Amino acid sequence: MPAFMTPHEATQPAGATRPSSVGHRTVLAIAVPMTLAHLSTPLVGIVDGALIGWTGDAAMMGGIAVGALAFDILFSFFSFLRMGTTGLAAQAFGAGDKTEQRAVLARALMAAVVLGAGLVVCAVPLCWAFVTAIGASPAVNTAFAGYFMVRILAAPLTLLNYSVLGWVVGIGRAGIGLALQLLLNGVNMAAGVALVWGLGLGTAGAGGAAVAAEAVAAIAGIVVVIVLTRGGAWPAWARLAERRAVVATFAVNRDIMIRSVALTAALGFFTAQGARHGDVVLAANAVLFNLVLAGSYFLDGLATAAEQLAGRAIGARRPDDFRRAVTLSVGWGFFMAGILTAIFALGGPTLIDLMTASPEVREMARHYLFWVLLAPAFGVLAFELDGVFIGATWSSTMRDMMLVSLAGYFALWAVLAPLFGNHGLWAALIGFFGLRGLTLAACLPRRLKRAFAAAPYAPLAAHSAASHPTA
Repeated sequence: MPAFMTPHEATQPAGATRPSSVGHRTVLAIAVPMTLAHLSTPLVGIVDGALIGWTGDAAMMGGIAVGALAFDILFSFFSFLRMGTTGLAAQAFGAGDKTEQRAVLARALMAAVVLGAGLVVCAVPLCWAFVTAIGASPAVNTAFAGYFMVRILAAPLTLLNYSVLGWVVGIGRAGIGLALQLLLNGVNMAAGVALVWGLGLGTAGAGGAAVAAEAVAAIAGIVVVIVLTRGGAWPAWARLAERRAVVATFAVNRDIMIRSVALTAALGFFTAQGARHGDVVLAANAVLFNLVLAGSYFLDGLATAAEQLAGRAIGARRPDDFRRAVTLSVGWGFFMAGILTAIFALGGPTLIDLMTASPEVREMARHYLFWVLLAPAFGVLAFELDGVFIGATWSSTMRDMMLVSLAGYFALWAVLAPLFGNHGLWAALIGFFGLRGLTLAACLPRRLKRAFAAAPYAPLAAHSAASHPTA
């Protein structure tokens, strides 16, 4: 029986009404630790930047900033190893299928090792591509290359950690996910102090700290997996390589990757267009977008709860649990969005002053602060329904609605930017957030009806039929 069902529920007749296993406490038990995990991640970049900043070398500061951006972009393409694994594992967990839970993890780990090794092999051309695209000074490029060529060695470990994190969240162990993230980020900061400040290794030391942290987290993750799966057999190779399972897993991951690329393109376009309005506007936009990004970490925690709860409801064939997971995650999301808007309204000017010392940038950022106040309310539905669709593995719909919203974003920009300048650019971005949520919400009833009208849960088969109507 599914792990979250009581013995009484398991003995109920098939058509009997069962009490919901999803409540406020269930949502928060996942959302709170994952929010803390998300919030711990920016601390690494802050510490790395501060450590390099203490050297007083402007080129190294530029190199570490560009390097952090490069890896954010690079690894965002492989975020499906976290999100896709969560959805598939949650469905197997909801169905009480322990063999498939292990199979989901095994497939993800194999993909992580192969893809990570591919990144290491392609390290030199990747470094050259980023250097060419950035067009920085020779000194910054040298500092960047020193960081990139060391940190890229951790790529297989990074992707392995994505897979383990997605799996433990999918099987309802968000607290373990938090512990692994805190361990990774803590080791990264400690190693950074030792290598950059203690040994004076500069950006190569910062890259080495990342490698050390990923290695320690990977070892801890494997230990966690061994403990959580003890006493049970791992699936045979024939099951791992079963054609339908491999194709369906690939489809989920492909769709999430396309969605991530489209999102990265939208945010990159925002930065590029802001640069056309001058250095001060570009800097002000960066400061304000950091506030939007900070708010997203709180909404992301609730989205992770939606992933796990929606996925396990699909696996357990419990439509009432699914609806309640959607209602509670979205409800808490809007509550959090209201808090974030209040914080930005009351403390926005102070936060701006903390992030920049430039009087011109401070004044310009205050001029556009209004848009940051709108971002949580317009973005919350997109965040939470992204989580729902990931958990349900309705990845093709999520991909398509992202592309529709991206087209709408460009259309809004084409109309509003010529009329209102940077205000028009911000309006288009906020509209993009809103379009993502509304398009997913419009698709939800139809997808929900189809999902629970389908045949009972079978590993990955539900995705093959539901995500691709022609199947």
